Amino acid sequence: MSSFFHVAGAVAARQTYKYFTNPAFLAPALFPLFFFVAFAGGLTRVGDVPGFDYGAGYIAFQYVWALLQAVSMGGAFTGFSIAGDFENGFASRLMLAASNRYGIILGYTMASIVRAVMTGMLVTGFALVIGIPISGGFDLFGLIALALLANIAATLFGAGVAMLLRTQQAGPVIRTPIFLVLFLAPVFVPLSLLSGWIETAARLNPFTHVLEAARGFLAGDPTGVASAFIISAILILILALWAVYGLRSAERAG
Repeated sequence: MSSFFHVAGAVAARQTYKYFTNPAFLAPALFPLFFFVAFAGGLTRVGDVPGFDYGAGYIAFQYVWALLQAVSMGGAFTGFSIAGDFENGFASRLMLAASNRYGIILGYTMASIVRAVMTGMLVTGFALVIGIPISGGFDLFGLIALALLANIAATLFGAGVAMLLRTQQAGPVIRTPIFLVLFLAPVFVPLSLLSGWIETAARLNPFTHVLEAARGFLAGDPTGVASAFIISAILILILALWAVYGLRSAERAG
């Protein structure tokens, strides 16, 4: 176990150093900020639509989605970084030197959490500047926890793909499924106001439960908390196995 955590710590330290010495580490927050400004600014009147029952207001409604998008894309960018490490040969040397290769996955995940905290703070700081109302109190810790779990899940998915394909051309394979999961959720209006195929997709989307619980935490009215955390835990377990599968594929490839 000591070798496992030693490897994880070394990988996390290297990745974290790379993040803070490269301005591009803030890139995962830029697209969510763009969408946040576009949706919250241009669609504010949607909050006046009959049936829109989110008490914290439309800006807060969009902020939660932007936050979860930012931390999820942070996980995707970690996958890009892993693929880059395979292309430049560092990952091969790392796997030869690591006494416990499973620690590599944990190390990348730890570094991704650091990135998620930074991008989340950037999105939150911007939201506070434009006057987002926050009424969740201690419930906000629930929002933070769900955001971190979303980051971990996205990181494990990206890590599995990156280790399986071992090329930066895997970027679309990492990014596209995450975008689909994020956008096939109640992005613009609550689930109750959706109709047609998008309603069906949103109801089947496990991310919808996480998003609605996170919005409830921000509004100080937690709802669906148990299902959100159970779904998050199941997804992380499945995606951890996926990441391990990718790691073993990389081992076999040498």
